[in-house]
Amino acid sequence: MVVIISEVRKNDNEQLAKIIMDVFEEYDAPKCGTVYSDPTTAQLFEVFQVPSAVLWVAEYKGEVVGCCGIYPTDGLAEGCAELVKYYLSDKARGKGIGKELLIKTISSAKELGYNQLYLECLPNFNTAIAIYTKQGFREVKERMGNSGHSSCNVWMTKDLINT
Repeated sequence: MVVIISEVRKNDNEQLAKIIMDVFEEYDAPKCGTVYSDPTTAQLFEVFQVPSAVLWVAEYKGEVVGCCGIYPTDGLAEGCAELVKYYLSDKARGKGIGKELLIKTISSAKELGYNQLYLECLPNFNTAIAIYTKQGFREVKERMGNSGHSSCNVWMTKDLINT
């Protein structure tokens, strides 16, 4: 299996937005107060053109099938970034592509000098939560930072020092 992981390109915007919307619909997840209704979801290339941010895109058999990134979300403590936009199309699941994307993203966070990652999720995405837990993320009791995604009610962190 050949998976190509590269940084987001402008021509990935439409495909990534569709993957994200499809995942929300598949899992009957809340659309209001989430990335689904966030207008920047259709402009991910532009969003990630800031220092200390990266969005990785996975291609499988010549097709964009998922993404995962690091973003310096406002309001997070110094040294902490948010793990964001971790979505896979249904045809990419169960092949190790998601794990590869997540590991690449965590490694990038370390390379960018972050010492902690934070993420927000929904209970609907219980498979993702299990994957996060396997990668060393632990639930925390309250929201951190100002993502603007008020419907997310699962919050997790991972310390990157000594990992």
